[in-house]
Amino acid sequence: MAEPTNNDFLEDIEDMEAEEFADEIEEITDEALELDELRVERDDYKNRFVRALADAENARKRSDKDRREAENYGGSKLARDMLPVYDNMKRALDTITDEQREVAGPLLEGIELTMRELLSVFKKHGIEVITPGVGDKFDPQVHQAMFEAPVPATVAGDIIQVAAEGFMLHDRLLRPAQVGVSSTPAG
Repeated sequence: MAEPTNNDFLEDIEDMEAEEFADEIEEITDEALELDELRVERDDYKNRFVRALADAENARKRSDKDRREAENYGGSKLARDMLPVYDNMKRALDTITDEQREVAGPLLEGIELTMRELLSVFKKHGIEVITPGVGDKFDPQVHQAMFEAPVPATVAGDIIQVAAEGFMLHDRLLRPAQVGVSSTPAG
């Protein structure tokens, strides 16, 4: 058996150091891979967290908007159902003669007070009366043309008669004013 030489001994030490170095590099590489995986996982959780916060904020804003709309427009069905009451009281008050006022003054005064109270309640709840006048320009956003007729001394598109007043609930049209419109051509 040949005796190991100094060179063989050095080669064995170098081989052992190379193996240890390779093991250390492999361990560092494994740690780096694990660290990269943890970073990816962290970034994924962070992204999910940010999205969840954004979703929660959007849900809060949407619920605030829904709440405001419910406050402002939740009674629109009741308000719409009250409009014929207003129309009938207005027609009754518009037909009162001076003779009837002398005979039934207190009764008529009570009806007028009731009408003022109804208008006060409308105003309190954001209901505004749209009262177009004869000669005003027709606006399809707030008026409904019930008929057209050629009327001398008018311009096409002018209101010639008001059949019923309209109503706005805050910024929404509750009922358009019902009007007659001139169809007289310009000339």
